[in-house]
Amino acid sequence: MPDTDNGHVSFNKSANGIATISFYHPAQNSLPANLLNDLAECINQAGNDPEVRVIILKSGGDRTFCAGASFDELLQIKDKEAGALFFSGFAKVINACRKSSKIIVARVQGKAVGGGVGLAAAADYCLASGFASIKLSELAIGIGPFVISPAVTRKVGLSGFSQLTIRASDFQSAQWARDHGLYHEVYEDIPSLDSAVDELTKKLASYNPDALAELKKILWEGTENWDELLTQRAAISGELVLSDFTQQALQRFLSGNR
Repeated sequence: MPDTDNGHVSFNKSANGIATISFYHPAQNSLPANLLNDLAECINQAGNDPEVRVIILKSGGDRTFCAGASFDELLQIKDKEAGALFFSGFAKVINACRKSSKIIVARVQGKAVGGGVGLAAAADYCLASGFASIKLSELAIGIGPFVISPAVTRKVGLSGFSQLTIRASDFQSAQWARDHGLYHEVYEDIPSLDSAVDELTKKLASYNPDALAELKKILWEGTENWDELLTQRAAISGELVLSDFTQQALQRFLSGNR
């Protein structure tokens, strides 16, 4: 897909069956609705491709993995239906990761905020740099991490999720994320991270694809209701984003970052 100022999602496949899905947006890799749709589509495409053995999920740049929802787009939401539709974009991406028959390895090179934490949590295995601190900032702007909460809680537990959510203004370190199960491995710098991702995915691509597909099923046992659950959560966020509190908080945030 073309590289424009509005961001892009790209899909590449190597000869040995490693599919790399990369997204980029100039606003700290935030995700407007069109990029969320493209991301879900690429994940589905890779999952349905018999030549793909493993998927790498990554973003462009070196400072921020993903800043979550596009605040500019959140301010344009005028009714709860549009709000539910926007947040359902994150639901589509998480469910695409969940339903894919392929193991998804996330490369988290920098900070992850809000929905970005949800993306990391939706991967089957997550490698990160030491710069990849995380934050769930949703409460600070009057909503909550409701759509991503099942994926995040599944990795860090209810106690860890409570800390992330209630400490909405505080970043937790990459080591915290590793200690709580969101990250599986943390590397000192990005070159070391990239080397580890390359080594791991090449090994996975050499394994029996049927065994990997069966493993994927086991990893996601008990999540069969997520199509309905995440849709319900998207509706909650979609209504809350219309509140005066949230609209004013978004305006303040955007004014301070321009």
